[in-house]
Amino acid sequence: MLKQRIITALILAPLALIAILFLPVWQFEVAIAGVVGLGAYEWANMSGITARPRKAMFAAFVFALCLVLSSIVDAQYIWHQGQLHGLYHFILGVSVIWWMFSLWMIIFYPRYSAFWRNNNLIRLGFGLLTLIPTWVAVISLRTSLHDVDTLYGSSLIFYVLGIVWAADIGAFFSGVKFGRHKLRPNVSPGKTLEGLIGGIGASFAIIAFAALHYQVATDRIWLHLLIGGITVAVSALGDLNESMLKRCAGIKDSGKLLPGHGGILDRIDSLTAAFPVFAFCYVTWMA
Repeated sequence: MLKQRIITALILAPLALIAILFLPVWQFEVAIAGVVGLGAYEWANMSGITARPRKAMFAAFVFALCLVLSSIVDAQYIWHQGQLHGLYHFILGVSVIWWMFSLWMIIFYPRYSAFWRNNNLIRLGFGLLTLIPTWVAVISLRTSLHDVDTLYGSSLIFYVLGIVWAADIGAFFSGVKFGRHKLRPNVSPGKTLEGLIGGIGASFAIIAFAALHYQVATDRIWLHLLIGGITVAVSALGDLNESMLKRCAGIKDSGKLLPGHGGILDRIDSLTAAFPVFAFCYVTWMA
């Protein structure tokens, strides 16, 4: 298993690096739509749909929806005079509301879950609310200040990846060493409050480095720290949300597409919450 995980990571990491740094915007949009489409295939499985043709139909629908959004909002008009296109901003705002609702579901699970846990269509709707804003967020960040600095948007993506991964690593070691109080045992028995706090603490090292790198003004440091902290805290929701859906579906992994790692969603679950919330905060308060 460890060998498989290492080989898979060695193959995927350079591909992701090249895509984020060097792909033209339209090719990057298609590539991220492909990743989101694969995630949709797994989401259909978590929604209780077992027939492969039906899972493939949902994946194709999500992939096509991303491309439709791309055709509606041409790459050069995603940002105009420092403002994100209204449609993309609206989608990100809807995503923030969705993750607030998801938090409510997680806190009270399994209470009040009867209306959705046995309804495939509702769970597929949850998938749309999770995956489409993820695509919008990544594309919005990638194209930020693209006409001034083609690598600025890529650095924003790496920033979100860095703080979320730092939080994951910090949460793991803090949870193993100090974990006593379960975060939501009905959803994910392995998550602890101490792990969450340790993860947020670890991420602040990346947040502080980024503040220096981007030369954040002194009077805006608090906003930078606040948005970073919110992003990391929300990333835990993505993990818990997927765990909740997998528990309802009676499965351990979202899929088997990544040898040694499980499915696509098992690797990007935290990011599906972190990217949209960070992007919304960024375009609303910092852009």
